[in-house]
Amino acid sequence: LMENANGTTLQEFVLLGFGLDPSKQYIILIFLTILYVLTLVENVTIITVVLLDAQLSQLPMYILLSNFSWMEICYVTTTVPRMLFDLTSSHGIISIQACLIQFYVLFSLGTAEFFFLSAMALDRYLAICHPLHYSQIMTPNSCYVLVAACWFLGFLGYIVPVTLISTLSFCGPNIIDHFLCDPGPILSLACPPVGNIPLLCQIVINTLFLANVFFVVISYGVVIFTLMKSSNQGSRKKAFSTISMHLLVVTLFYGSVGGMYLIPSGESQSEFTKAITLFYTTFTPFVNPLIYCLRNGQVKEALRRIIRRIFVKAKV
Repeated sequence: LMENANGTTLQEFVLLGFGLDPSKQYIILIFLTILYVLTLVENVTIITVVLLDAQLSQLPMYILLSNFSWMEICYVTTTVPRMLFDLTSSHGIISIQACLIQFYVLFSLGTAEFFFLSAMALDRYLAICHPLHYSQIMTPNSCYVLVAACWFLGFLGYIVPVTLISTLSFCGPNIIDHFLCDPGPILSLACPPVGNIPLLCQIVINTLFLANVFFVVISYGVVIFTLMKSSNQGSRKKAFSTISMHLLVVTLFYGSVGGMYLIPSGESQSEFTKAITLFYTTFTPFVNPLIYCLRNGQVKEALRRIIRRIFVKAKV
């Protein structure tokens, strides 16, 4: 419970959501429901195909992608069901404890996505720049260690910020002009003095973001330079096709997140901010499977093999 300046106890926040009239909110409700279901279906399909296909389940890239898909399922589930619930009510009431948990889980999963994108960049770097040593370095076991590191580092980064925010008192008002629990609006409602907590949160966000962006840019930069020197036109074209899909995912996610948290703005709760947040919390998890896997020949062939096995068993 948080005690405000006049001695009363503040137990909850109010999420204003999109601030639209009911007819428009109904359209958004339908759109987000469809998008959420399709996102779950896409990512569950990828996980299922990788787990059931003996070939893909041993390839490092697909081990990473299947775990990336599971992370995307967790990521959208952290926010979208809550958004759908709030769209059916006049305002979204959320307890302070639940708000802080949503903030911690959402940002931890987002940071895990940073590390997964870095891990996939590392995988492509080793496969293209060091092909002779790739199979010795990126074994399934080492790949699982890499996956565990992505999850661990993702959830490690925000333990201190969320713990410090939970120690603050909130004076009121308790209204957050957003559809999720973002640290900026939460900190703006805290009673002074808040000390260096906002600065610490910004340092954590910027450090985790910029470190992964730097690693990804350097990795793909070296990969592109290596491919440009390659004399094998066929393999070069295939490799460029693969990394172009990876770079598209990286650009969509890092571009939207970077615009939100690295560009200073006095209007942190503007409609533009809500639109960008909606983009990277709902749209990118939907398009990522389409970009990464569902246009991939190996995934399509594995899916056909699984379907054939199912039909053969059904006939027997």
